[in-house]
Amino acid sequence: QHLPDSFLLYKPKDIIAGDFFWMEEINGNIIFAAGDCTGHGIPGCLVSVVCSNALNRAVKEFHITEPGKILSKVCEIELETFERSENAVRDGMDIALCSINREMTKLEFAGAHRPLWIVRNGKKEIEEIKGTKAAVGISTEIQNFDQHSVSLNSGDTIYISSDGFADQFSPDDKKLMTKRFKEVLLSIQDKSMEEQKNHLDLYIENWKGRMEQTDDILVIGVKIS
Repeated sequence: QHLPDSFLLYKPKDIIAGDFFWMEEINGNIIFAAGDCTGHGIPGCLVSVVCSNALNRAVKEFHITEPGKILSKVCEIELETFERSENAVRDGMDIALCSINREMTKLEFAGAHRPLWIVRNGKKEIEEIKGTKAAVGISTEIQNFDQHSVSLNSGDTIYISSDGFADQFSPDDKKLMTKRFKEVLLSIQDKSMEEQKNHLDLYIENWKGRMEQTDDILVIGVKIS
């Protein structure tokens, strides 16, 4: 409803995952994220529940809408949550968090180890905005996260993801890597968002072959109308 020309490719390694996707609409802004918590399966899922709940609290309870400040508040909430554990918890989250206005002309971004990729309409290159080199929650101190503001035009496409797609191994023990992932995205710019999703799904399955899936996979693409 909020991002009609978009896709979500979500392929957990196990039945449940450390990767998660999240979205809220508040004050005319659509805030959405691709989160990648430590581990996968049950351990990763438990951390993702804590992090997803912290995102909800940051936006709904504390009424924070700026991505950088949201991540700092999530960091604070997560530290408070894990402080109650008898054992030291060293789990955390990498995340790409976007806030886009309803007119889809302006996007604000903050990331923890994860970037935002933009393919401008008609261009043959990926514009990358890097996230802050810090995870959410692993440090015992509350982190500050850089926030970036980006102007968008009709026909631009944005992508956020976990590291699972790029980290997948092939049967000959080659990792797909970020460079190849970007090349695949650039090669499918003439396709609809649904076709892009299907292409990426088929590509990673063919790349994986008989190999076990390395990690959870999450890719979100949004085309600006």
